[in-house]
Amino acid sequence: MLRWGILGTARINRRLIPAMRLARRSEVVAVASRTRARADAYAAEWEIPRAFAGYQSLLDDPGLDAVYISLPNSEHVPWTLAAVAAGKHVLCEKPMAPTAADVDRIHAAATKARVVVEEGFMYRHEPLTAKVLELVQGGALGAVRAIVSGFTFALSRDHDPRLDPTLDGGSLWDLGCYPVTYARLLADRDPKMVFGLAHWHAGGVDDEFMGMLRFPGGTTATIYSGFRAPFRTWLEVIGSEGALTVPNPFKPGERETLELERGGRSEMIDVAGSPVLFVREVEGFEASVLDGAPSVVTLADSRCTAATLSALLSSARDATAMYPE
Repeated sequence: MLRWGILGTARINRRLIPAMRLARRSEVVAVASRTRARADAYAAEWEIPRAFAGYQSLLDDPGLDAVYISLPNSEHVPWTLAAVAAGKHVLCEKPMAPTAADVDRIHAAATKARVVVEEGFMYRHEPLTAKVLELVQGGALGAVRAIVSGFTFALSRDHDPRLDPTLDGGSLWDLGCYPVTYARLLADRDPKMVFGLAHWHAGGVDDEFMGMLRFPGGTTATIYSGFRAPFRTWLEVIGSEGALTVPNPFKPGERETLELERGGRSEMIDVAGSPVLFVREVEGFEASVLDGAPSVVTLADSRCTAATLSALLSSARDATAMYPE
């Protein structure tokens, strides 16, 4: 069994704790918060045996094998490194790191400590993603020419942590990482050129982002993320011989239907999904730690994600729009 400790009491834990309890070889043993009162209250609410005041206290517990990090984005790198130093395996909520150099530090530390570190992109573990890859890599669309994808939802709180620049907030880091990583997965290579445009919130982070990526071989991807529109996710893959429309690419339901257009005809393809999301992610992590299976999301993947997102943000900050007079 994999004995888990949870760093933080973020909302995403509501999905991960039930998934860990449904996974075949995991048990939730402990949770840590910044204060004893918050840790005790959260442990009681979720029926978690142990509570810790302070994250390092949890990491120092020899009775834990792995930690899930659901802290704000700015805390992912330091606490991932601290967990690795304590000999713990780490599942870190996305985004793992703001720069490729940070991922390199994590990779070096994890290799030395002989622990598994993985970035949490749940969709990568789902049957819907596997079916999309099967169709694309099997040539159902011909050569992939363009990928169009996005993720939006409306933020209603002015003081939401995702709008805080000191916490590495912004829609690109929080939502745009999904279409960016999916595009790289479909292109099966790192982008060689990126361009970004952003709408900047008064606090200094992007609350709306549009990006373009160009991959070796000519495939292009257009990605969109934002906190200024209702919830929506989309993905379309356009090839030389067909197109594939993917509903709910990042949070698939128990059953989804793909639309494959080819030769002037449309084919609907049903795909059975997971009754409870995140269970497959946890079980994949179990396999990596307990069986030595390769990680589904490798640190090489995470390095490219960090490099691409930071390059997109740099492009958006440097861009100057030109308008005809």
